[in-house]
Amino acid sequence: MKIKGRAHKYGDDIDTDVIIPARYLTTTDPKELAKHCLEGIDPNFPSKVNSGDILVVGKNFGSGSSREHAPIAIKGTGIALVIGKSFARIFYRNAFNTGLALLEAPEAVEGISDGDEIEVELESGKIINLAKKAEWQAEPIPEFMLELIRDGGLIAHLKKQGVGK
Repeated sequence: MKIKGRAHKYGDDIDTDVIIPARYLTTTDPKELAKHCLEGIDPNFPSKVNSGDILVVGKNFGSGSSREHAPIAIKGTGIALVIGKSFARIFYRNAFNTGLALLEAPEAVEGISDGDEIEVELESGKIINLAKKAEWQAEPIPEFMLELIRDGGLIAHLKKQGVGK
């Protein structure tokens, strides 16, 4: 699965309340949540994103509460992948459960600038910065987690498997 998009870069320790403030947790509609994604640090973030773009973040991204609204909001903006130095454990699991791909790649985060054109091969973990002609290797996403991404998240994956019929 290849992803190609523009990088939107932010810093360290962005918690779930920054990703999607608690006052918007009255809905689970991805498009509605997307309107408020990262508004505390960049009110224009949703309008900057094109479908398939890549969010690049520092360490400890997604710390805080265990709300699934955070990855739903990110995915709702059109972001196809988040590359980070590190992720909070519950955010990591919630992201895959909702169909949002994540890669941990500290060196890539250091080498990517806001606005760079990035291409990523999820199966291999290969990250290419087309703007700077640089390349990094992240740990590939295991096949069973790639299935969750391809199917649109855990619920869609289970339905596809015939669970709950």
